Amino acid sequence: MKDLSPKEEEVMRYFWTDGSLFVKQLVEKYPDPKPHFNTLSTYVRSLDEKGFLSHDALGSTYRYFAVVSEDEYRNRNLKDVVKKYFDNSYLSVVSSLIKEQELSVAEVRKLLDEVEKSTSK
Repeated sequence: MKDLSPKEEEVMRYFWTDGSLFVKQLVEKYPDPKPHFNTLSTYVRSLDEKGFLSHDALGSTYRYFAVVSEDEYRNRNLKDVVKKYFDNSYLSVVSSLIKEQELSVAEVRKLLDEVEKSTSK
């Protein structure tokens, strides 16, 4: 899976939130000043080529939809960050977050309880 530019990620958020869309509908979802139709169409086609979106042909137009979920994308990015910055150690990530956020022992225990609950299901 290829990386997304910030603008491509912005476009994907609309598909993750709203489901399948025509480019015209996508333009309408943007606040003013709205991006040009051709600009968004270029991003959407790029996302289609990268495998993040697919489309259904309806006459002479396409309705696009996400084929990569936001969770899949988020998890892949998290794995990349852990690999790149924490030498593939999730323990280092958690340790860094605990130190950086100055979590109390009670908060860490609560976090551990939540992890235990989710893994025991």
